[in-house]
Order: sequence, then structure tokens, then C-alpha cells
Amino acid sequence: MNLEKIGKLKAEAPGQDEVAGLVRAGRLRLQDAERSANSPDSRFSLAYDAAHSFALAALRRHGYRSKDRYLVFQVLEYTLGTSRATWLFLADCHQRRNAALYDGDVTDDEQRIKELIASAHAMLAAVQSLPPIEP
Repeated sequence: MNLEKIGKLKAEAPGQDEVAGLVRAGRLRLQDAERSANSPDSRFSLAYDAAHSFALAALRRHGYRSKDRYLVFQVLEYTLGTSRATWLFLADCHQRRNAALYDGDVTDDEQRIKELIASAHAMLAAVQSLPPIEP
């Protein structure tokens, strides 16, 4: 990958326990994101964290680690075969997450939350379809 050549991604052997832990954490956050009793801001944050966990699990499964949090979304085309539109949507969610976290600019866009939850579900299915890590 070109990102490896410029130091944005580092090749690192994947570990089954790490990948499984990321998927497990993502599932828990996704379940909580689906609870309508939670505030929209919490649901967005939880869905974002779930999507990030699944994207990171895919990246780790392919034997890479990212120096930048957002890159896990940018390489989804290669790690999970997702469309450009999907990773662009997730990159936008990353920017909105940062705005909420650092500027207090919270989101209550129910449609965006639903789309983020749907994207996270699709990512979970794609991660689960990856072949196991060879010892």
C-alpha cells in the first residue's frame, strides 16, 4: 500500500484475539446505539465507535495498523470492499464526531444516526466474512 510507504500505515502481523476483541467491542457499542432510550448524541457516538471498531478490525485482519484514526475508514475499499460513498460517509461522521468531542457541536440528526447504524451492521457482516487469521 502507498500509505505504508509514506508511514501512515505500519505492517504488523494480525492477532486473532485482537481482531475478535475489536469485533466484540463494536457489537456492544452497536447494540447500545440501537437503544432509542439513549440520547441522539450518545447513539451517534456509539454507532461511530462501533463502525470504527469494525474498520480497525478489518485493517488489523489485513496486517496493518494506522497512525491516524480516520485512515481506517479511507482504506475500507481495500479491507472490506466497501464503496467510495460509504467510506466518504464514514469520514464525514468522523469529522462530526470530532466536532462533537472537541467543539461541543453535537448532532441529533436521526437519519444520519440510522444510516451510520446500517453502515456499521454492513461492516460487521463484512468483517465476519473475512477468512480466519492463519497461525
